[in-house]
Amino acid sequence: MTQLTLDTPKEVFATLRKDPEEFTRELRIAAAVKWYELEFVSQGRAAEIAGVTRAEFITALGRYKVSPFQYTADEVLAELQYAD
Repeated sequence: MTQLTLDTPKEVFATLRKDPEEFTRELRIAAAVKWYELEFVSQGRAAEIAGVTRAEFITALGRYKVSPFQYTADEVLAELQYAD
């Protein structure tokens, strides 16, 4: 595993009401959610990046108001029509 060092002002922890460990966990989840939202990674890979189970990642998607589905309604309808 690769380890990264991030210089963060101490005030950030107070502002977010998180200790460094909680901040790191939330930062990983936020990055994974955004990368999933942008369709850079799958749900499984995003969960791995976030360091959580896939179920926990899906819950995090809800907290960030990001759909767990990477298909638009039009794409789903098109696939259903194609299947007929």
